[in-house]
Amino acid sequence: MGIKNRLIIMSFLQFFVWGAWLITIANYWFGTKNWEGTQFGLVFGTMGIASLFMPTIAGIIADRWVNAERLYGILQILYAGVLFYLPEVTTPNSFIYVMLLAMCFYMPTIALSNSISYNALKTNGLDVVKSFPPIRVFGTIGFIVAMWIVNLTGNKATSYQFYIAGISAIILGIYAFTLPACKPQRLIKENASLIDTLGLGSFKLFVNYKMALFFIFSMFLGGALQLTNAYGDVFLDEFKHFPIYADSFVVKYSTIIMSISQISETLFILAIPFFLKRFGIKQVMLISMLAWVLRFGLFSFGNPADGLWMIILSCIVYGMAFDFFNISGSLFVETNTDNTNRSSAQGLFMMMTNGVGAILGSFTSGWAIDRFFTKSFSTTSDLASFLHTDVTNSKMLEFINRQGNSATDGVLHHVIMMKDWHQIWLAFAIYSLIIAIAFAILFKHEHNPNEVEILNH
Repeated sequence: MGIKNRLIIMSFLQFFVWGAWLITIANYWFGTKNWEGTQFGLVFGTMGIASLFMPTIAGIIADRWVNAERLYGILQILYAGVLFYLPEVTTPNSFIYVMLLAMCFYMPTIALSNSISYNALKTNGLDVVKSFPPIRVFGTIGFIVAMWIVNLTGNKATSYQFYIAGISAIILGIYAFTLPACKPQRLIKENASLIDTLGLGSFKLFVNYKMALFFIFSMFLGGALQLTNAYGDVFLDEFKHFPIYADSFVVKYSTIIMSISQISETLFILAIPFFLKRFGIKQVMLISMLAWVLRFGLFSFGNPADGLWMIILSCIVYGMAFDFFNISGSLFVETNTDNTNRSSAQGLFMMMTNGVGAILGSFTSGWAIDRFFTKSFSTTSDLASFLHTDVTNSKMLEFINRQGNSATDGVLHHVIMMKDWHQIWLAFAIYSLIIAIAFAILFKHEHNPNEVEILNH
């Protein structure tokens, strides 16, 4: 088998083992375990916490002592072991700690998979710039396939999603040991300072006003990046509580609907060079922020019936929102730093978005949803009004029974809690709009058409 095909398999499985649960874990948390929303935010926060330090630690190990492909395989197998244990966890606090351990094993493998691919392509005399993107696309395809499998097999709210991911991770871990050797390069000097070893030298970039402003906005936007991954599928799934939408295609295949976002992501990547050439880095980043406003706003007003087009359009817009900021932001770092700190500056960009920003976004959103956007209902009339039905509707009565509840003279024996998704998404849209306006006013950057040429060299 050719090296490209071997790397395609790795890329496919790399994101398959993540996509099998990332979008659907909210259904497991809220629908199966009935745990609260504040703590659920911490589940996605574990990815940010792990991203703060684990890629650096893994990078040091791979640079000095262990072949990257072997470390990659070991981490995938350890990740699988933790996934197998997750269904045994019975409390939300324990679940968060176990998930943090899983992320400590998984998050470094994303960077390691890139290093393994780059090394293998160069060793075989192939052009990395031309050869790697088509290989990486299969990672997104793997993510989408995993989402479809979990949905079509009826496992989007069950523990089997973790078993599907775990089995695949073991296969990937074993497969990794067959990949071409990626030996330690020892690029980090033995006598290097701790700051240089950990790649912290890039923090001096905060002295530069424009770079500091860029990283701060990266952090604030990073707070929005994972919100639809965290809540999108459960948002669509909870339309099943509304009798008018209970039997809709969207409810039955919510994960497949959400996969449109990942499909869109692969397509918008192709449009980035044109937009960068035409509008420049700042405008493309601003377009991304406005796309997030649309993403959340369309979700706020969409529904599985006459508002289905809004849900579909929101998923399509996601590709622009996600890709445009990540790629243009990375290019901004590339063109505004020198070769002595460029790599660590890229690491800082990822840390601010996927680390600090993701942690703050996950924690804050979980708290806000529980505190401000979760409604309590003690009477069937109030519940019926919220569900756009009447108190005698059989589907609503079935919903009350599924909650282990009943009513006497219109009064529920136990309070029923429901999330107000319209207000939730609207609040996220307003948050994104404030960031976009502030960015447009405060961030100054002149458009240079030649910057896009970096993408081609």
